[in-house]
Order: sequence, then structure tokens, then C-alpha cells
Amino acid sequence: MDSDEIIPEPTQNEEEDLDEKYPNRPHNRAPTFPFHELYLNLFNPLSDIKKKPKGPSLARRKAGPQGKSTASLNPYELRRDIIARFISRWRKEVGDDIYPAFRLILPDKDRDRPMYGIKEKVIGKMLVKIMKINKESEDASNLLNWKLPGVSAARMAGDFAGRCYDVLSKRPMRTEPGDMSIEEVNKKLDDLSAASKEDQQTPILTEFYRRMNPDELTWLIRIILRQMKVGATERTLFNVWHPDAENLYSISSSLRRVCWELHDPNIRLEAGDRGISLMQCFQPQLAQFQMHSFEKMISRMQPTEDDPVFWIEEKMDGERMQLHMDQDESVPGGRRFCFWSRKAKEYTYLYGSGIYDEKGTLTRHLKDAFVDGVQNLILDGEMVTWDPKQDAPVPFGTLKTAALAEQRNPFSDGPRPLFRVFDILYLNGRDLTRYTLRDRRNALQKTVLPVHRRFEILEYHEATTAADVEKRLRTVVAEASEGLVLKNPRSPYRLNERHDDWMKVKPEYMTEFGESLDLVVIGGYYGSGHRGGALASFLCGLRVDDQNSSQGADPMKCWSFCKVGGGFTAADYQEIRHHTDGKWKEWDSKKPPTALIELAGGDAQYERPDMWIKPSDSVVLCVKAASVSVSDQFRMGLTLRFPRFKKLRKDKTWKTALSIQEFLDLKSNAEQEHREKEFSVDNSRKQKRVKKTGKKPLTIAGYEEKENAQYLGPSGHVFDHLNFFVMTESTMPEKKTKAELEQLVKANGGKIYQTNTAAPDTICIADRKTVKVASIQKSGQTNIVRPSWLIDCVKQNEKDAGLPDLLLAFEPRHMFFIKEDQDEDIKRNVDQFGDSYARDTSVDELEDILQQMQHGKDEVESSLDPHSVHKIEAHIQDKINSGYTAPCGWLFRGLQFLFFPTHQANGNESGESDSSGSITEDIRLTLARNTAHFAGASSVTSLNSPDVTHVIVNPEKVSSADIRSLRQSLVARSGKKVPHLVSLDWVEESWKHGTLLDEERFQVPR
Repeated sequence: MDSDEIIPEPTQNEEEDLDEKYPNRPHNRAPTFPFHELYLNLFNPLSDIKKKPKGPSLARRKAGPQGKSTASLNPYELRRDIIARFISRWRKEVGDDIYPAFRLILPDKDRDRPMYGIKEKVIGKMLVKIMKINKESEDASNLLNWKLPGVSAARMAGDFAGRCYDVLSKRPMRTEPGDMSIEEVNKKLDDLSAASKEDQQTPILTEFYRRMNPDELTWLIRIILRQMKVGATERTLFNVWHPDAENLYSISSSLRRVCWELHDPNIRLEAGDRGISLMQCFQPQLAQFQMHSFEKMISRMQPTEDDPVFWIEEKMDGERMQLHMDQDESVPGGRRFCFWSRKAKEYTYLYGSGIYDEKGTLTRHLKDAFVDGVQNLILDGEMVTWDPKQDAPVPFGTLKTAALAEQRNPFSDGPRPLFRVFDILYLNGRDLTRYTLRDRRNALQKTVLPVHRRFEILEYHEATTAADVEKRLRTVVAEASEGLVLKNPRSPYRLNERHDDWMKVKPEYMTEFGESLDLVVIGGYYGSGHRGGALASFLCGLRVDDQNSSQGADPMKCWSFCKVGGGFTAADYQEIRHHTDGKWKEWDSKKPPTALIELAGGDAQYERPDMWIKPSDSVVLCVKAASVSVSDQFRMGLTLRFPRFKKLRKDKTWKTALSIQEFLDLKSNAEQEHREKEFSVDNSRKQKRVKKTGKKPLTIAGYEEKENAQYLGPSGHVFDHLNFFVMTESTMPEKKTKAELEQLVKANGGKIYQTNTAAPDTICIADRKTVKVASIQKSGQTNIVRPSWLIDCVKQNEKDAGLPDLLLAFEPRHMFFIKEDQDEDIKRNVDQFGDSYARDTSVDELEDILQQMQHGKDEVESSLDPHSVHKIEAHIQDKINSGYTAPCGWLFRGLQFLFFPTHQANGNESGESDSSGSITEDIRLTLARNTAHFAGASSVTSLNSPDVTHVIVNPEKVSSADIRSLRQSLVARSGKKVPHLVSLDWVEESWKHGTLLDEERFQVPR
């Protein structure tokens, strides 16, 4: 919107244009409210509910429409009541045009006012200048360095508006509410959005400062920054305003239309007005989260015998974009274009408004992109960055830069925008969203003429089985694409909805879920060492969803679920602090915030954090993990095994984070994925589900325990936290049935499973060879322990009553089968004559030992038994999850690396050879290899190794052709897991930050 320094009233022509576009728009009969009415009667009361959701003081201050007390209302009803009373007053005293107020109440939804182009630091700088504050003073520092804790404003670190109030309240121009009306504020904000330089913006902010008190100015700053956080969503405001308001905003993204076309709540939208419109941005359909059981995903698309087909499309790494085109003779070329992103941000300035638009990086190529007879249309697709030199897409994040470079030099051979269309939703005046995807695709094929590497129709593949998905997914890995989208060709287009008709499949490098989990931070733990003095790990929770709320639970509550302390860089910590500073509170175990956060253990408060934060004030972390495990330490009863931070989801709030029911759905789907022919990109820590029959309780399948026999013998805790799979009865030293052995384990704290892969580190027990025992022995991957070890452990702890429970080390006599690499370790748990170092010896054993002493044996070096090592590993991992820095030699423990190019004597794969045949070693690669070895990783020199987890590449030393060849080799590993392909930076940055960082940040370019 153009404006002079002082914006005049709308001209008669402007009013006529508005009347023509909105013939039924309402007109107010009185001036708008003063601006202070907004904060006194709307913003502050809504904020009070966030601070004090209930209480007699609130009830005394407020009353309902007929003077009815609001004490009995819940927070949601209170919010609706406050909004309804404000809207009712506006209609009664001002008129039916509430658009001026809604522009200030929902500034982030107002697409009619351009962005201001100013952020916190610029506003702080202008306030210092306006209030003539000494730049060296504490107040100036607090404004200019608002992210850092101040002395007097420490409580508001990270809250710029709150920091401004602290400074403004010390030197106000007025203490009473000002006299600026809502209409005046809107005009001045139009001025501010039109001003492009600081010397134009400062006088406008000066007038606000002169005519507003500190409270008004604080809310004005929030409006400018579009960060209101009043405690009420646009959905609540829309629903109070009109029952069709949310629907209209979904199809139009226009706040103006919502206010002007729905000013009468008694007049509903006509059926014809509920669909999309040309040149009106809509909210697109989204893909449902992955279920990971391809069979179930396919079944959700409701195939039939006559039509079992579903479609597979590539999931592109770009920005979702909708293109609108209409005939317009006033535009050179006769066609007018508009572009909007998924978030309703207009990008027409970047991609072009017409065929001859000099700044149209895309539209200048669309002169012959449509068949004759196409008058108007709406296309849905993805805008990606394409590198013509590599003939491949460029990773996400470079799109705007590439488009601007294309504007400056349209004939360059550098990266450029490429629009890949996958749907048509409007054609020649007809809304196509109700037609099936197959019909829409037919229309798209007959309408669009592709322009090579500028404007293309996204290819799809027809499929009927899960094997088809697996095959395409391997291609995705080979080509380093983002993933796949499965689509139901029989489905309509569902606006602003995430539905099973579209389902995304990502080649995630985790085994339990195809999706990473978006979790709410609800607590924090202080770290130690270089992480000391700051929150180094976080307690994450699952949102109590509507289903739980209907059963009496608090809808604003989260249940504790896991602790995350790995995968963060210093920049990640800083960003989380930026979004949460000033919102943390010390955990008081005597008065825990049970209304918002629920821990496990009741009064014991398991895993209670040092600090806590309201879910509504918090951030959402994207977390990935190896698997899910049972835990009584978290309210969910389940937790993540080896959770790792992936990224901060700034586009999500706690209300859109993962809920309890959504997680249970994901878990249920994940439990069905473990089949023999299952495709998994990373299978190194895989845990298979035990198939069960009958009714399932709400636990992980396979974790139920059978009570087949009563055991009346000793009980204790010697097997606490251990998992067992008992396969046969015991024959020596005493006979016990399989059921009796299971009861012996359970009575002493252990857990029983009916397979060796249902739980991590399961101990297999057998005393004779059965089919199952022979199968496990043949695999060579798992020790098989005799039942005598169980009996010895229990007996030894009976003898040592009163002492801490001690788990005996494995001895050769305890072992039915020993893994090849652990034979020597187990022998070290006895002396050269077979006498145990930790266990009392029986008379019969002593006789055997004396006989062996006569023959003599070589002395075997003693060592720590593997189960003690396992306990130490679990203890260290728990410390890492709690924010402790991993030991230097622990960082890459259990990982197997292949450094590419490999360093081999023949020089074939090692890089370059000089004239004498010696190897010119990549020094950086050598340092990374040495670092990895020091940090616990093992390395291999061939992709044939079945256990390789990471292929490390220095892209600067390897050609694009070699990388493409390497990707093909990776996916060709039939029957083997596909390792991560990462750049050398991953090793270096993980070492630098002392934690395993998410591999997706360090993908190798194509």
C-alpha cells in the first residue's frame, strides 16, 4: 500500500473500488474504539487467563453477558466469553465492520498490509534514539542485546516486548491510556510498512511513543513483530465471529473477506462460496504421516479388486507453491500470474506477474506453457532450485537466492527456480477439487505443456504392492531425494486437511518410526563441564489430546515422555534459549505444576527437571531415536531409546506437536512393520515385534508376561532391568521346567519375552538344542546361557543377604553357546583352573577344579564381564541423555565407518597417486579417520561389510560422478542396511560439540 508521510482518508475512487469488489461490505456508523480498549478489554484479560486460568479474583473482576459470573467457566469458555463481549460491544457501539480491529488482533493473518521490514534490534535502536537513552547505559544494552540476560530485566530475557516495557515504564511520555483510535493506529502502521528507511520510520514510532502509555506501546510492538501470544488462537476468534469464518479463511487466506463477507453471523456461506477462487490463496492439502507398514498405508487408500492402483510421486525438497493464472488484457502477454506459498506468503514479486515481467524468473518462460483454450487455472506444486550444471536439484534453502540471481542475470547457467506441478485445482472457471485425482491429472496433462527444467509436470508411478514402494524408496536413497508421497487416485482434493489419501514416506535413518517425533519441551536439566550453568538437556512431553481431555484430563497438560541431551550444537542451544528465555521456572517438588505437566511416580516425581516451562510458552523439538522401550520413569509408561535432537520446529507450537493418541497410533503402526521382507534404511539397532494374538493391552506388543506357574522360592532384585528369553527347561545342577525358570527370573526383577528380538540386550537361556536354539546358534550373533547361571546368581545373592545385589559374570560352565568375539572375555572370569572369581564354589565343582589343576592350564588374563560393561554403557548413555558430555572415547562407540575414498595400498580407491605410485593422502580425511578411531568407531575399507553404518566423504576431493556411483553401490547392497552417506563435516562437528549430530544436516551434495 503506497502512502505519503500522512495518509489521507480513502479517496472516493478507492471507496468505489472497494464497494465494487465487496458490494455487501459493512460500514461502521461510529468511530472505532480507542486503541487502549483492545489491551484493556481483550489482550490483558486473555493474557490473565494464561497466567491465572482460574480463581475467585478473576471471577470478581469479570462477568458474563447478563452479569453472570465466569468463575464456573473453564479457560476455553473464559476466552470465548471475553472475545464475544468485545465483538458484541463493537457491533453495538461501532458497527459491523470489525476488520480494523481484527487487523490488530491477528496481525500475522493480515495479508493486506505489507511486512514492516523491521525487527527487534531496529526497534530497540529507534527507541534508544527516541527516548534519548545513553547508548552505554544498562537500559540501552537491554534493548539492543535483548536476547541476553540483563541485570534488572533478566526475567524478560528473550521477550523483546517485555524488555521494552521495562525500559519504557521508566520514562513514559504519559501514564494514562492514550487517545489514538484503532483507525489511526492502522493508518500509522500503513505508514510504517510503506517507509523503507530508518529516518522515515523513526518519526512514526516517535508519535506512537508520544501518544501511548507503556502498556499500549508494548502491545503495539508485539503487533509490529506479529508476535501477539495473547492466549487465544485465530480459530477461537474466527469461531466467535462467525461459524463459517474458519472455512472461508482456509479457502481464501483473506482476513478482509472473513470480516466483510461474514459480518452477519445469521447468514451462512452458500455452497458455491465454500470452494477455492481464482487469485485467492487457499490452504492446501497435506500428506499424512508415514505408518511404515507399507501394506497398511496402501490399505488406507481403500483399493478394490477392480482398481487396486495407487500412485507414487517423489517428495521434493523445495517450497510448496500454488500458481494462479488468469486472462488479463491489461497485462502484456494477456496473462496475469500470482504465486503463494503454503503459509500464504505471496511470491509473485519473485516469480513474475506476467509473461513479459522483467523480474519474472519463472513466468517469462511460460508463454507457450498452456494449450490453446486455457483461460485461467490454479496449479499446485513444488518450487525447487535446479542446478543446470549438475542437472540435479539443489538442497532446500537456496530457492530465494537462486531466484534473485536469476532476476539479475536471466541468461546465467547458475541455479534457477523450477516449478514441478503435481495437481490442477481450477480450470476455466471450474473448481476441480471435488473431482478425483485421476481426473485432475488427466486435465493437467491436457492443459500444461512442460518447459524443460523450468516448468514441468511431476512424474508419478502406478503401483499395487508394498514391494513397489520398497523399490521406489531405494531409488530415492540412490538419488538423495527427500522421499515419496503415496496418493490415492480415487480421492478428491481436501483443503487444509492431512488425510490418508496422501501419505509421505521418508528414508529416515531410524528403525522404529518412519517419522521423527515432534515433542514439546516441558523441562530442563542443568549440565556440567563446558555445559555447566545452562540447561543442557530437556524433558520432552506428549500433548494430552482431545480424547484424553474428554475423559476429564486437562487439555493444556503434557505427559513426560523422554529426556533429550544429544545432537545439540552451541547454535541449537542458543536458539532454544532465544525462544524460551524468561519463561523458565524453578521446579518446586512441594508444589509441582501438575495442572500442566504430569510426571511418573506420583509424589516420587520421577525424572523431575531442574526447571520447567509451560507447554504454551515452550518450543517443539524434532527428535529421532533408535526405538521405543518400556519405562516406569516417564508418565507415558514408554520412552525413546537413544533419543537425539534433529532440529527445532519453529513452524510448530505445542498445540500442533505430537499428542498421546497420535504417538500411540504411530507406535501401533510401527509394531506391524517388522516383517522378513521389510525395507529399512538403517537396521543396526533394529528391534523386532513379537506377533501376538488376542486382545492387546496398551503396551508394546510382546511385553506381556504370562503367569503359567507359581514360584515359591527366593525373590530379590538381582535381575532388575534385564530381559530374558527362556527356551528350554533346566537339567543341571537341578531340574526346573521352563515355566519355573521364568518365574524365578520374574521373582528377582527380570522381564520375560517370547523372542530374542522383542527387547534390547535379551539374554537367551537354554540347556538343550531345539529348533529355535539351533537357529540362534547358527546366526552366531547372540550368546546362549545355561539356566545354571540363573540359579547360581540367585543362590549367591541368598548367601550374601544384606549386601547389594550382584550379578555374576558369565563363566565357561554357564555357556551353552558363546559368540566368537566373546570367548576370551568369558574365560577371563575364572582363573586358569576354572575357579570363579565372584562365586562360591560347590563341593562337586571343587573336585573338578582339583582334577583340572593336576593337568594345569594357561593363565587367562582377567577382565570385566560383558554384563558389567553393559551396565556401564547404559549408565553413561543415561548421563549423556541428561546433558553430560560424552567421554572422548565414547562418541562414536558401536559405529562402523567407511571413509571414501578408501586408503588402500594399491591406490585404486584412495584418491590420487603420484608418479612414483605412492598415495597422496587426503590430510583432512586422515585426521577425521584418526578422530573417529579415538572416539570409539571401527572402520572398514569395503562396502561389502554388512555392519557399516556411515560412509564418510570429503565432497571437495570426490567428483559428482563418483558420488553418484557410490549412491548406486549403497542401494545395491541386497539384504543389507543402507548406511548414512555424510560429509566429513559430520565427524568434525560431532567431535567439536561432543555429541552425535543429526546426519541429515550433513548430507553429501548430489
